[in-house]
Amino acid sequence: MRLLSGLRTAAIALTALAGVGLSTAAYADSGAVRFSVVKGGFVIGGSGGNGTLTFKGRSYPLAIGGLSYGFTFGLSSTEFRGRVTNIRRPSDIAGVYAAAGAGAALGVGGQAIILTNQNGAVLTLAGRQVGAIVSADLNGLALSIR
Repeated sequence: MRLLSGLRTAAIALTALAGVGLSTAAYADSGAVRFSVVKGGFVIGGSGGNGTLTFKGRSYPLAIGGLSYGFTFGLSSTEFRGRVTNIRRPSDIAGVYAAAGAGAALGVGGQAIILTNQNGAVLTLAGRQVGAIVSADLNGLALSIR
């Protein structure tokens, strides 16, 4: 009898936890992101910039900074536009995003990327890149709300 009662309690607890997990995902929202980044380097690269998150009708200023290591030579500027998904509040966009990438630009080119941070926020970005740069590197990008 105690075993059945324990199993019933465990089943109710698991059902409740599953419901909380599903309801949490259901409340996740999205916002628009726009920012510019300047990247330059010679083996070790650096990037920095600023932008804006628009979330539930309000705008939040963003600061961007990052490092890269690998084959990086040159200087470029990229204007990104896109969406951030799976956020519940503006601060969820803040964090570190990591990626491996390769690319080249001479003059004007395009760039697209999808990144995820430790909060589960997903950035889906596309942009216009201007400059002269060749890279095959590992990148770390940190976003924060100013």
